[in-house]
Amino acid sequence: MTDTVTLGDGCTIAYRFDGAAHAPVLVLGNSLGTDLGMWAPQIDAFAQTYRVLRYDTRGHGRSQASAGAYGIDRLGRDVVELTASLGIDRFHFCGLSLGGMVGQWLGIRESDRLDRLVLANTSGYMGPPSAWDARIAAVLAEGMAPLAEASIARWFTPGFAMRHPDAIEPIVKMLRSTDPTGYAGCCAAIRDMDMRRAATLIGVPTLVIGGSADPATPPDHAQALASAIPGATLEMLDAAHLSNIEQPNRFASLVLDFLARSSSRPPVAREGAESAYDR
Repeated sequence: MTDTVTLGDGCTIAYRFDGAAHAPVLVLGNSLGTDLGMWAPQIDAFAQTYRVLRYDTRGHGRSQASAGAYGIDRLGRDVVELTASLGIDRFHFCGLSLGGMVGQWLGIRESDRLDRLVLANTSGYMGPPSAWDARIAAVLAEGMAPLAEASIARWFTPGFAMRHPDAIEPIVKMLRSTDPTGYAGCCAAIRDMDMRRAATLIGVPTLVIGGSADPATPPDHAQALASAIPGATLEMLDAAHLSNIEQPNRFASLVLDFLARSSSRPPVAREGAESAYDR
């Protein structure tokens, strides 16, 4: 059952729990243009071990689409405020695409709240800004329908899309129903984001998952991110951008195996240390 909480700036965020109340908490962050329903293929597996907290990113699903451009700081604080309001002090976090960008922010800024971090099909930087400005203008002028078709073509490999229309249909519905104002606000957050060097400050055990056929956040983005984060593990899936939809069982297994490992925090890179992004 979905519930809501109102944050300090007045924005309402929708969320739901699955799993036993006493279990460790796993927070899931959705991608740009989807909602908490994108995690449906993993919920049964995750909820066997964890108290799974899914939420709709600001401007998506049942969460409020506040006006104006958002920032990664704002989207990250949404998670901090949401979990604090629910009495959750520490949690695992798994985010895909935009959700993974929020996860990076949490790892950099709020690592004391995190036990383990999973960053899937994401990047520390997705330029150029002009491309995001063009997308913002288009969605505000034309709505979500034209964007939905183009996004599906990039989010799934052609073979998967042909074989599994039942898996594609819910994602199309999410895209079409996303508020253009909220979508544009999150596009601005991605446009203005650059966490490439700051990723070296992530001091929690981290798993990076990439898609070998992902045109949105290509394999070299996943490799660079894993190289920048001290002690990070990199796993590549035979998938495009929404790897949790295209490889649902393998994705769940990777996350569960990683979260089950005994915690040992990696050393934080020294300030000024070279990362893969600088090479």
